[in-house]
Amino acid sequence: MTTSVRGDQLARLLGRWHSLPGRHRSPDYAALAAAVRGLLSDGRLALGVRLPAERELAESLAVSRTTVSASYRALRETGHLTSRRGAGSWTTLPNGHRVATSGLWTPDDDLDMIDMGVAASAAPVELVPAARAAADDLPRYLGSAGYHPTGLAELRDAVAQIYTARGVPTSTEQVLITSGTQQALDLVLRLSVPAGAPVLVETPTYPNALAALSARRARITTHGLDTATGWDGEMLLGALRQTRPRLAYMIPEFHNPTGHLMPVELRERMVATAHSTGTELVVDESFVDLPLDDPQMPPPVAVFDRHSRVMSIGGMSKPYWGGLRIGWVRASAPMVQRLAAIRVGVDMASPVLEQLVAVHLLRDAPSIVEARRAQLRFRRDALVTALREQLPEWRFFVPGGGVTLWVELDGPISSALSRAAEDVGVRLAPGPRFGLDGTLERFLRLPFTLAADDLVEAVRRIASVRHDLDRTPSRSGWRTPAVIA
Repeated sequence: MTTSVRGDQLARLLGRWHSLPGRHRSPDYAALAAAVRGLLSDGRLALGVRLPAERELAESLAVSRTTVSASYRALRETGHLTSRRGAGSWTTLPNGHRVATSGLWTPDDDLDMIDMGVAASAAPVELVPAARAAADDLPRYLGSAGYHPTGLAELRDAVAQIYTARGVPTSTEQVLITSGTQQALDLVLRLSVPAGAPVLVETPTYPNALAALSARRARITTHGLDTATGWDGEMLLGALRQTRPRLAYMIPEFHNPTGHLMPVELRERMVATAHSTGTELVVDESFVDLPLDDPQMPPPVAVFDRHSRVMSIGGMSKPYWGGLRIGWVRASAPMVQRLAAIRVGVDMASPVLEQLVAVHLLRDAPSIVEARRAQLRFRRDALVTALREQLPEWRFFVPGGGVTLWVELDGPISSALSRAAEDVGVRLAPGPRFGLDGTLERFLRLPFTLAADDLVEAVRRIASVRHDLDRTPSRSGWRTPAVIA
């Protein structure tokens, strides 16, 4: 069923649409159409959404109906709006676009595109030998139906050993194998978050976590991270006590996107507070294997759990390869069984062959992960150097691990910059994608997972369009964006 957006809701999303760079050179209708395309570009307005009637939007924006009518006509001409008499108008795509791995809609012929919207690395060279070894192991499982809802015992045991080595004694029965970390989170939310339940998340945070929470119709509250220092412990604990959420989703190891590492004391106090408020903690450990400077990591949050309040999720995507859809949940054994029961109704089980590949990769984990760390350390430093040379007015915290920089820009231009960067072959994830309410326009996430030469070239291109934003050509407001959300 097509969803709708009311005039007042769209007006809030549009915000100060009339003050975009270059606005004084554009007619009202063109600026409004460009602002709507901007909402599509950074994902704040979805596809297939019915827009308000012209009169309703005109009243909400305090403009003439003629302006809205001309704006809708311009959007239809560029393929971003489809209208049918008596049915209304809804957001669509121009011809020739498709969904890319970044979650954005892109044309097929983007061969020169430097994609900085995805914070994941290419596969390690060890993947092919691991796949061949896994194929040799496969006959052992061909005599069964192949459904293992909790995962293969040998992979569950390997993951349990990882947690035990990190200081959290874990049995095989406490591990559920999933089809990636995203499914691990989705299963936990299906079990623990009924519609309307309060949930606490950090802001900024991982966009796909927000999407999963929205799909559960959770009532989301946020704790803001400081760009330079990370979590304010008293404010975080205060938010837990005041909102008493059903669940809190946290990324304590090299937080995505800020890169901060939660201190030991706060981890312990967070678990204790969660117990007192009846809150389940979901700890996303996607980046725990990627310290780049100091190899000494704080103990896992689960170390401080005495009441089965902590569910840890992780997977193979960041240290190994995103195309290997293997993730896991570490929780109490009864919780794992409940999650497995839910999982049967979703996809039955993870592919046996991929699980066997994961087993072989984990056996070689020390050498694979150390090589990945060295690679990321070099690329991070190349990106930092390029930014300081090309865009010295931008500010950022250099993380000691993970794969991303969270950059504070020199103005609230993140969405506009991302649209402009498309024209020079750079795909970006603007700040508002990492929050709830369309704010964070002063921020941009820049992953350092691409080759160093690509990162330096991307910064050069970004710098060129950043400077152009201050002197927008007089012929128009914004060009039609090449990437549509």
